[in-house]
Amino acid sequence: MKAIAAFAALPADHPSALQDLVLADPVACGHDLLVEVHAVSVNPVDTKLRLGLPAEGQADPRVLGYDASGIVRAVGPDVTLFQPGDRVWYAGAINRAGSNSELHLVDERIAGRMPASLGFAEAAALPLTAITAWELLFDRLGLKQGGHAGETLLVVGAAGGVGSILIQLARQLTGITVIATASRPETQAWVRQLGAQHVVDHRQPLDKALLDAGLGEVDYAISLTHTDQHFTALVNALKPQGKLALIDDPEPIDVRLLKRKSISLHWELMFTRSLFGTPDLQAQHDLLNAVSAMVDAGRIRTTLAQHFGPINAANLRRAHAFIESGAANGKVVLEGFGA
Repeated sequence: MKAIAAFAALPADHPSALQDLVLADPVACGHDLLVEVHAVSVNPVDTKLRLGLPAEGQADPRVLGYDASGIVRAVGPDVTLFQPGDRVWYAGAINRAGSNSELHLVDERIAGRMPASLGFAEAAALPLTAITAWELLFDRLGLKQGGHAGETLLVVGAAGGVGSILIQLARQLTGITVIATASRPETQAWVRQLGAQHVVDHRQPLDKALLDAGLGEVDYAISLTHTDQHFTALVNALKPQGKLALIDDPEPIDVRLLKRKSISLHWELMFTRSLFGTPDLQAQHDLLNAVSAMVDAGRIRTTLAQHFGPINAANLRRAHAFIESGAANGKVVLEGFGA
């Protein structure tokens, strides 16, 4: 099968940063689905794992890619949720080979049924960010579906992939008021289109930006990027007994600042369930099916923003560089392996 892999921590524009290869076809066992990959999207985790490889290189190829949509071609003996021919979408697991390959193995319990109303490219934009956003809202912050009218949620860096679906889920499934941060006119327009009721510029201190907008303190905050730069302002912006969640890897933050207000801190990594094989592993299958139903009902839209062409090393290097630039809004998708 065709695959794209990395061997060393090289800059995204280096011709060897990601390489086209031919690898042996994998074989499904246990709860595995063998998926014929039709489209993938690129996330910051792809770039972080590439840059986390040994600088001197390694012998074994590292196939990246943690978002995919495709068709089930074979199943392992323990599979009960899918059968060959089913269209699926998923975000995979960081302790297994990634989805940048023609054929890919994924545990059925972290895959969902692809929305019937979307093409493969539109679908591939959503799984990883949808899982992350859902777990942030309902598993980490403990929001209740249908609740939270009169409460406020601040989303820092809301125009990216996670923020783009998180805004939609929060608006569709709760009564909370969403305050998004974005710094450019085009990203501010993007988050408003997705449902944010208020938008503030994160280039100024967030507590001041909220006050200037007449919004005051918030009940919940989710920081998706540059948490260390915003941390003190986030503490100031949260109400006493508020909740703060984050997904990035900030420079050291002084959590002692949270004590005076009894603010709780919650970290989200959507790979935790698959990495540790938690008893509730199938929760990701269930939530992906729920999001799929919302897409087909017209309640959620794809967050695809850029289509970078076929899945090959050159296009993936370009996508990695774009993600690393910090200029992306929504998701970057690649589709098909060509002849």
